[in-house]
Amino acid sequence: MKSLQTFLAIVFSSFAISIFAADDYTNTPDSKPQPGVPKGEILKFTLEDSKIFPGTRHDYWVYVPAEYDGKTPACVYVGQDGVRFDATNVFDNLIYKKEMPVTIGVFVMPGIVHAADTNALDRFNRSYEYDGLGDNYARFLLEEVLPAVEKIKLPDGREIRLSHDGNDRCIGGASSGGICSFTVAWERPNDFRRVVSAIGTFVDLRGGFSYPSLIRKFEPKPIRIFMQDGFNDHNKYGGDWWMANQTLQRALVFAGYDVTNIWGDGGHSAKQMTAAFPDVMRWMWRDWPKPIVAGVSQNDTLSNILIPGEGWQLVTDGLGGSDGPAVNAKGEVFFSETRSNQIWKIETDGKHELFATNAISVSGGAFGADGLLYTSSQKSEKLVAFDADGRPALIADEVHGNDLCVAHNGNIYVTDPPAGTNIAPSKIWLVKSNGEKILADTGIKYANGITLSPDQSLLYVADYRSHWVYSFVIQPDGSLADKQKYYWLEQRDVDDDSGADGMRVDRDGRLYVATRMGIQVCDQAGRVQCILPTPNGKISNLTFGGEKFDTLYATCGDKLYKRKLNVTGANGWDAPNKPAPPKL
Repeated sequence: MKSLQTFLAIVFSSFAISIFAADDYTNTPDSKPQPGVPKGEILKFTLEDSKIFPGTRHDYWVYVPAEYDGKTPACVYVGQDGVRFDATNVFDNLIYKKEMPVTIGVFVMPGIVHAADTNALDRFNRSYEYDGLGDNYARFLLEEVLPAVEKIKLPDGREIRLSHDGNDRCIGGASSGGICSFTVAWERPNDFRRVVSAIGTFVDLRGGFSYPSLIRKFEPKPIRIFMQDGFNDHNKYGGDWWMANQTLQRALVFAGYDVTNIWGDGGHSAKQMTAAFPDVMRWMWRDWPKPIVAGVSQNDTLSNILIPGEGWQLVTDGLGGSDGPAVNAKGEVFFSETRSNQIWKIETDGKHELFATNAISVSGGAFGADGLLYTSSQKSEKLVAFDADGRPALIADEVHGNDLCVAHNGNIYVTDPPAGTNIAPSKIWLVKSNGEKILADTGIKYANGITLSPDQSLLYVADYRSHWVYSFVIQPDGSLADKQKYYWLEQRDVDDDSGADGMRVDRDGRLYVATRMGIQVCDQAGRVQCILPTPNGKISNLTFGGEKFDTLYATCGDKLYKRKLNVTGANGWDAPNKPAPPKL
């Protein structure tokens, strides 16, 4: 008993010492000016005409290394909260020793909106700009700060030329500046692929706590991340910084990112990162200019549906709006060009052919078992079926149809959302094979995409103005019962809804939903298991096509993309099939 007490006393004594130990990290010579190492120039500027953060004043400093010749575009490091981590000394030393590339530093202070007089308080934008999710700060850097830097002429007449390749760009910061740096790369991985985050604020201030789950679900992005934190970091109303950083790091490892970290005993302080910064830069720029590539996630759904090396391919662009994709029994894909009132056909060999020229703003399309292409249009308020020669026939009118699906038995289900900004509830119409039109449901805010389960026992309806996809049980007479808000979708922090649009299912029962965040792939139990972003960040609808129905086609504004997957799409005109039950 005495020995146990002695052991516990030693353990708790050591624990107390470590918990309250000073973060006494020591800087190396690489963080200090060194004899014989030429110093770079540091110039100060102010940006006051931001359109993205109106009314703000941002001071920023530009570091130009002595080795910069003004001819070759330089790599870029963007630092938040001004010059931190003794960065300019580190850059002088490491660039001189060729341990990092020639890099121009841009060190930006958060914005301030100055009060009209001294009796009022300035508005401090730091948390809004840094902790906020979405692409505002990335756009601020890419559209305003960096273009301003490239207009600078140095005293000796040299121009500043920055590389626009994300592989040549690094961004870093501490605390809110750490999460801000990650957000920029997350939103714009083609523009920034290297991230330094010290004591990052990945907690519940403005939604940053959601990153670990999103990282696990998203198809991996080509980003390299260095993280630092200490177990005496903040633990307060927004969360536990120390635990949040570890949770993020574990998510990054799970998702296959090139990530490393140093954990310490410090508090909410940049001392450890400052001491380690020379080695951080060596690690960050190692093997440059070899491109940083996306890793391989441990997400089972991603590994089950994606084919290694098979990415998105552009099918066509320059479209006047694309929507209403549908596939026939041959695997040929049809889609509407909404502004020209045309429908195009893509044959299985990839050839394009104009199919119909009198399709008025078609937003939904689906083939029936009879081989006809059924279409819906909010503008014409008609359901129209096109035969193999592109000749139209009226099926039903007075249906403000957004999207539709056609069951194997010929029943048509159509979403009819409110027009414009009208807040009236949506309608779901059932148009039976005999032409009878029945109001099947009302009450969804904005019913948009619609599709059937593979066994055609359930109807799924996306609510564009929420984060829900509804599930209905289809009765023997085609009517709908047991309505549930069933699928819970992810949504971007900057949006009030998910923007859920077109939907399809594969033969294994997964639901693919076009949203503002990308294509969200859900299991039958209603859970988002992975997210596939599209190349241009837009999508309205999707369908499976190709001879084996294993190629996903996505209508993305003025572009149409396709991607071969390791799944087979379920088609409404095909015989219903019962998938295996989900793993609960």
